[in-house]
Amino acid sequence: MSQPPSLTLLNKLHNEIVCCEKCPRLRKHCRHIGKTKRKSFMDWDYWGKPLPGFGDPTAKLLIIGLAPAANGGTRTGRMFCGDSSGDWLIRALHETGFANQSTSTSRDDGLELIGAYITAVARCAPPENKPTRKEIANCLPYLREELRLLKDVKVVLALGHIAFNGFLEALETEHSPQTRMRPKFSHGSAYDLGTGLPKLYASYHPSRRNTQTKMLSWEMWIRTFQEIRHELDEESVHSKEKLTITTSYFR
Repeated sequence: MSQPPSLTLLNKLHNEIVCCEKCPRLRKHCRHIGKTKRKSFMDWDYWGKPLPGFGDPTAKLLIIGLAPAANGGTRTGRMFCGDSSGDWLIRALHETGFANQSTSTSRDDGLELIGAYITAVARCAPPENKPTRKEIANCLPYLREELRLLKDVKVVLALGHIAFNGFLEALETEHSPQTRMRPKFSHGSAYDLGTGLPKLYASYHPSRRNTQTKMLSWEMWIRTFQEIRHELDEESVHSKEKLTITTSYFR
């Protein structure tokens, strides 16, 4: 059986991302990470290449992070996999019905996302977690293409202000959000961007720095996912009601 066109195009995009060499500084840094390794992961064969997105091609929730972690995604080859940020994210997705399990440790651990897709504004781990504006600009076409191909997305969750601004920049290239002012990042905020555009939620990134300092507590974190789940469930109910009315009308 042939793949649906969107999945075929997503796979093509994934291959393009993995082969990307646009940012010499980042590629050099990732190769260095793969050679030196963290002591506790010396037996790992690090992925070391740019990371594509991961998840359900029919996702209604799109989650955007900053970049792969040096000893997380850069090691495992999957977004938010094998580090503390991934632990927080996947646990929250599992608790709210977006994932089939609560952990993400390797590419072959059986994790499946249900109605969700994970990506980032930068596809390579940057030194000190600080990609340059040029490096982000090099990666944004990949995010724009994901936005184009993931046609069912109703909600975008941006993790941190760089992901938040990166998404808006990617969106504004092809659309003009119908808001008087450009949204400002604030944890727990949600913005309606206009008819036909996804609703934008903002959260602090679940980095170790934020979670250990309690800038982001588990209660703050999971509340955002619960609100998104409620939003999507309500949207699904309304869609079914509209379908029932339309079907009845044409009988």
